[in-house]
Amino acid sequence: MARCSQCGNDYDKSFRILIGGETHIFDSFECAIEKLAPRCAHCGCRIIGHGMEKNGTMFCCAHCAEGEGVPGMTDRVD
Repeated sequence: MARCSQCGNDYDKSFRILIGGETHIFDSFECAIEKLAPRCAHCGCRIIGHGMEKNGTMFCCAHCAEGEGVPGMTDRVD
């Protein structure tokens, strides 16, 4: 068994994620998301999809990017 890097639970079905040269162990996707997913620079929600990035700043959507003064982003291609 291995301890979750987020909550500390010792679980026989834990899994490992290697990111940026660091290994993290989790007991659930919920814990992995809480520990690793970036937050939107405008609204603070966890970005669990592709999100949007401008100059190293992450946003969950075009609305939030514009709210932070980043124009020209779109949520979809027409």
